[in-house]
Amino acid sequence: MYILIKSVTFVTINKTETASILVNNRIHKMKRILVSGGAGFIGSHLCTRLINDGHEVICLDNFFTGSKDNIAHLMGNHHFEVVRHDVTYPYSAEVDEIYNLACPASPIHYQHDPIQTAKTSVMGAINMLGLAMRLDAKVLQASTSEVYGDPIVHPQPEHYWGNVNPVGYRSCYDEGKRCAETLFMDYHRQNDVRVKIIRIFNTYGPRMLPNDGRVVSNFVLQALNNEDITIYGDGTQTRSFQYIDDLIEGMIRMMETEDDFTGPVNLGNPNEFSIQELAKKIIAMTGSSSKIVFKSLPNDDPKQRQPDITLAKKKLGWEPTIELEDGLSRMIEYFKGSKTNK
Repeated sequence: MYILIKSVTFVTINKTETASILVNNRIHKMKRILVSGGAGFIGSHLCTRLINDGHEVICLDNFFTGSKDNIAHLMGNHHFEVVRHDVTYPYSAEVDEIYNLACPASPIHYQHDPIQTAKTSVMGAINMLGLAMRLDAKVLQASTSEVYGDPIVHPQPEHYWGNVNPVGYRSCYDEGKRCAETLFMDYHRQNDVRVKIIRIFNTYGPRMLPNDGRVVSNFVLQALNNEDITIYGDGTQTRSFQYIDDLIEGMIRMMETEDDFTGPVNLGNPNEFSIQELAKKIIAMTGSSSKIVFKSLPNDDPKQRQPDITLAKKKLGWEPTIELEDGLSRMIEYFKGSKTNK
C-alpha cells in the first residue's frame, strides 16, 4: 500500500484511514513493522513515531519492564497491535522490518535474573533473525555502549573492541549484547540477512521507569522529592546523555540505509558530563534542597563513556539536536506530573 504524503492529516486509501506524517509531497510506502520490547521506554517512543509515520506496528513485549501505560495512547489505533510474548520463544508474523529492542537495560532489572537476561539477548536475537531470514525482512539490533565495557579508548569509535569483564555482575547484559551483535553479523554473512546494528549510549526522557537505577531518572526524582541525591563513587566518572527523540530519529535513519551498510553505528550525544555535574545541574533546575551523598561504586562500573559519532554523521546525516538542559527540563516536567513522583 502507498500513501501520498502532504501534511499531518489522515489520508483515505481503499476505504482504509491511514494516519501519517506528510513530508515534502513524497510517496511513502506503508510498512508492517515488528518492534520487540515495544512497550518499554525506548520501544514505546519508537512505536509512536512509526505509527505517526503511517506504518502498521506490532508491539511485542512480555511486560517485565515494559508497561501498557507506555502504549495506552496507541491502543485505539487500528494500525497498532500488541502481543504479549517473550522473545526467547519463536514468533511469527508477516512484517517488512523488525526492530529488536527486547532486553532489560538497567542493572537493577538485568541483574534480577542474569540467566534470563543473557537468554533474552541471545535467543531473542536468534528468533528475530530467523524470522527476518524467512521473510527477507530488514532487522535492526538495538545494541548498547556497554559493549565497550570500561573503555580504555576515549571517546569510543565503532572499531574499538572494548574492555569488558566476561564473568562479572554486568556480564549477563554486556556479553549478551556482544553475542547478539556476533549473531547479527554471522546471519548477514552466512544467510544474507539484511541487518543493522546500532549502539545506544545513555538515553533519557519521558516513560523511563522510576527508581530503576538509571542516573537521570534517579536524580530527577530525588531532587523533586528533596531527598539526598545518591552518587556512586566520587562523581568524577563521566557519561554522555541523549534525549529520546534524538535516538528515535537515528534509529529510523539507520533502518533506511542501503542494505550493504550494517553498522554498527554509535547513537549518542557526544557532550560529556561528570555525574557530579549532572547532579548539581538537576538540583539547580528543580530548585531542590537535596544534598549530594556518596556511596561505593558498583562492580565494573565504567569510569568514562562518550560516543564518537563521526560515522553517524557521515552515513545517517544524524547528530543530536536536543541538549542536556532542554532535555532535562522536559524530563523534570514529566516527573512533576507523573504519579511516580511521590
